[in-house]
Amino acid sequence: MFKANENYLKLPGSYLFSTVGRKQREYSAAHPDKKVIRLSIGDVTQPLAPAIIERLHKAVDEMAVAETFKGYAPDLGYEFLRNTIAKNDYADRGVDISADEIFVSDGAKSDSANIQEIFTADSKIAVCDPVYPVYVDSNVMAGRTGTYDKNTELWSDVIYMPCLADNNFAPELPKETPDIIYLCFPNNPTGATIKKDQLQEWVDYANKVGAVIIYDAAYEAYISEEDVPHTIYECEGAKTCAIELKSFSKNAGFTGTRLGYAVVPKDLKDADGVSMHSLWARRHGTKFNGAPYIVQAAGDAVYSDEGKAQTKAQIAYYMNNAKVISQGLKDAGYTVSGGVNAPYIWLKTPNNMSSWDFFDYLLENANVVGTPGSGFGPSGEGYFRLTAFGTYENTVEAIERIKNM
Repeated sequence: MFKANENYLKLPGSYLFSTVGRKQREYSAAHPDKKVIRLSIGDVTQPLAPAIIERLHKAVDEMAVAETFKGYAPDLGYEFLRNTIAKNDYADRGVDISADEIFVSDGAKSDSANIQEIFTADSKIAVCDPVYPVYVDSNVMAGRTGTYDKNTELWSDVIYMPCLADNNFAPELPKETPDIIYLCFPNNPTGATIKKDQLQEWVDYANKVGAVIIYDAAYEAYISEEDVPHTIYECEGAKTCAIELKSFSKNAGFTGTRLGYAVVPKDLKDADGVSMHSLWARRHGTKFNGAPYIVQAAGDAVYSDEGKAQTKAQIAYYMNNAKVISQGLKDAGYTVSGGVNAPYIWLKTPNNMSSWDFFDYLLENANVVGTPGSGFGPSGEGYFRLTAFGTYENTVEAIERIKNM
């Protein structure tokens, strides 16, 4: 008789955002007269920019003509897109990343879950706490995290790096030596960032101990402050210790069209000299047939002059929402961080309420949905995340409701 993968049975409960969605649906079903405003999941609300839509339509038309029809995409992605990414995201910032070190995918979430497959099953992982759940959950599925303690909400074989108000929600170098370090800046969920010299310390540390950094830069486009790195490869030595993941979802609204990429430098080798670039290429070629041509063509348009201007305006729209949320909550007496270099606002729950109690309180009294901080890890308990990805009108209304509770 077949048996299920026992590692999946170790996962506690359901995926965080599935639980949030279920509770919101149950409340809406029980209160059909209430308008519920969702500031929980980081899904965009602005439509794709005109330059992107124009290129998308053109690509669809090309698929109807034999001479321009496209079938399977190249393993790494179409060369036109990889060249564009290499120029705009790296060369223009003085960073040397070649087009064949870029692997186009259907999104950073997929890459952040799949990247662990090219490492040994006994690799020790280190994660920020709180953390984007996919990093830990995908390693649970791989059998890498040991046993789960329901009381502490910690995995026995995971190194946790607490991100607290005392350290400006940025992790300190771990005392125990990891093999794989997951970093996300600007951070989801806290919205925190680190300066280039701080990131250089992580790169130097990883090279010293022989660890690899999985660097999630999905929110890079939201950076507004100087000396906050847009890519880990701005740091000297990063090409021998880091894999970078990026997304088109938040900078260009591709949450529904799905596009992202991973950078795996050729200089990145394991203890035995094995090229991680070649392993990821092998994995990519075996398990993935490429993002659709029409979506990659649309992604290329993001980097056109018109695309840059239009997506920059959308980012400004969301960051204005972040300012509305942040200032409104401060005016209401909340302790708030984030919302400067990231579209997330991280707030302390009032009156020592638990994260899930505040979720219920906010839903009942303001009909606003956010995300409990404890869902991102035990150090997130007592905190709550709101996103700036709603419409401006709904964002203003939601904050007014919260202020009037």
